[in-house]
Amino acid sequence: MGKTKKVGITGKYGARYGSVVRKRTRMILEKMKSNNIKCPKCETKGSVQRLSTGIWYCKKCKAKFTGGAYSIETPRGAESFRVSKRKQKELDLVEK
Repeated sequence: MGKTKKVGITGKYGARYGSVVRKRTRMILEKMKSNNIKCPKCETKGSVQRLSTGIWYCKKCKAKFTGGAYSIETPRGAESFRVSKRKQKELDLVEK
């Protein structure tokens, strides 16, 4: 295999599929396979892997959870989490 300094993880595709498609694929694959992904349950870096589309698994705490197809959290999911957290805080203040 040749040098892959510019193309990175998409070097396996060679000259096929066009440069724009390979660049987009590179961004997605590097994000998906990076070791900076934290498990939402145990907060461990590098122990999360993708089982199938949208299903993620932590090797350390053996937790399965859903997320995006290529990333552990989608922008819409993050927004929903923030809203639900805020509503829970409001309910806790009302109860006290």
